[in-house]
Amino acid sequence: MTDPTARTELETCFHERVADGVVLLTLNRPAQGNSVVPELARDLMAVLDELEPDRSVRVVVLTGAGRQFSAGADMVEMQRFLRERLSVEQEPYNARVLFPVTQRITTSRLVFVAAVNGGATAGGLDFALACDLRIASDRAKLGETYVNMGLAPGNGGTWFLPRLVGSGMAAELALTGDVVTAERALEIGLVGRVVPHDDLLPTAIETAGRIAAKPWRALEATKQALRASWQLDLTASMAASFWTVAALYHTDDLHEAVDAYVEKRPPRFNRDVSPET
Repeated sequence: MTDPTARTELETCFHERVADGVVLLTLNRPAQGNSVVPELARDLMAVLDELEPDRSVRVVVLTGAGRQFSAGADMVEMQRFLRERLSVEQEPYNARVLFPVTQRITTSRLVFVAAVNGGATAGGLDFALACDLRIASDRAKLGETYVNMGLAPGNGGTWFLPRLVGSGMAAELALTGDVVTAERALEIGLVGRVVPHDDLLPTAIETAGRIAAKPWRALEATKQALRASWQLDLTASMAASFWTVAALYHTDDLHEAVDAYVEKRPPRFNRDVSPET
């Protein structure tokens, strides 16, 4: 991103630098509820391909234009797909392009903050669940609604839900297909915070800015360790953490943080994020 103030617009989304180290990425199909079509998935991957190597970017705030975060798959396009009477061996609609986006959000070095501005259902909810943090507008509605359409969760929902809300609540959400309010989502741990609608983006960007101001090596190591821990037992997780922390002991950021604490002053972290530093 050569111009920090420019908005880069693709066919179905746009992104812009909104604070030091923070990019706002907006799904931009408001007339269709920001529903997912192959073009949106490809545009999102193109944005992530651009942002991933840019070390001056640390946090991405993901939101939707208009009244919805994302309604999941585009039903008009789904109808066209099904009417082609494809064989049962044919892969599901959107699978080839959609699933890699969710996986990329999860494994990226970037921290993702979902600013859930409205409806987030099915694959749209799964996009939010893939993010590291979720902040919701008080107008948001969230639901794992695949079963209502004769489907099972297909974009990571069966993996994310039990880890966020527990197996029992995950089953209730996925098997009923119910849509819950933002307040209920907060109660069960589906989102971390609910704020007034007009405060959503300022809150998400402020939170992202505070995260982006942290030492970048520590941020990346922390995200990696948190995600890895979901697949490790305690002993393996502790062993992995040992080597992660050991590596961070050799960074200038740790020494600066300790010195600043002892000297009772704010830390002055190195803002040079080139791979050589």
